[in-house]
Amino acid sequence: MVNVLKRFVPKQLLNLEQQRLLCLAKAPSGALRDYLSVPFPTKQASIKDFDILSLDFETTGMNAVKDQLLSIGCVVMANGKILLGTSHHQIIRTNGRLQRDNVAIHQITDTEKELGAELKSTLDRLLRLMAGRVILVHFARIERTFLQQACKIVYGIVPPFLMLDTLAIIKRRFDQKDIYYDPSYLRLTNIRTTLGLPGYHAHNALKDAIATGELLLAELNQNHQGMDTKLKALL
Repeated sequence: MVNVLKRFVPKQLLNLEQQRLLCLAKAPSGALRDYLSVPFPTKQASIKDFDILSLDFETTGMNAVKDQLLSIGCVVMANGKILLGTSHHQIIRTNGRLQRDNVAIHQITDTEKELGAELKSTLDRLLRLMAGRVILVHFARIERTFLQQACKIVYGIVPPFLMLDTLAIIKRRFDQKDIYYDPSYLRLTNIRTTLGLPGYHAHNALKDAIATGELLLAELNQNHQGMDTKLKALL
């Protein structure tokens, strides 16, 4: 089956499970293979039936090809709870000096990033945390493209990722109801304020990962079927 897919079907036309199997056949032993060895949760599953890894990145810029991952933050969510004991934050050693404007946003200095972990060890740990879980982010284009590029650099493979995007979920709800909104409303801090969630200092990867997790739970409880919401309704 994998050989047939590889020979005759463009990768972009395969579903996520087919992409997973295709990449698994090529993956070297280690963290990437461990991640790819676990099937994705089915889209028919309810949110209560699987764990979520809420994830956020800070980067040296917005272009995944020329810029680099600078820090990651993540936390596991299960059964409608954010498990703070699973919180993980890691600064990554990058090449070159950081731009002053960029440092003003994420507050990570050149000294701190020089003491950070290597990209491979960071990815190895992250992929093992991701295995069997749905990834949750706010504005998936950033996390997806930077994660794909990092995997391409480290492993030579661009694996598939099953991601929920709180920005896309809330935007879709507004678009379906034909409600006017200022695009700035979709920023993480602005949506949280509207839903009555507490304010956090933004642009710290772990704090933003926790904030995104809280936002999903608030959105599910106010505008969906809570933990009985089907995964397919959020993709």
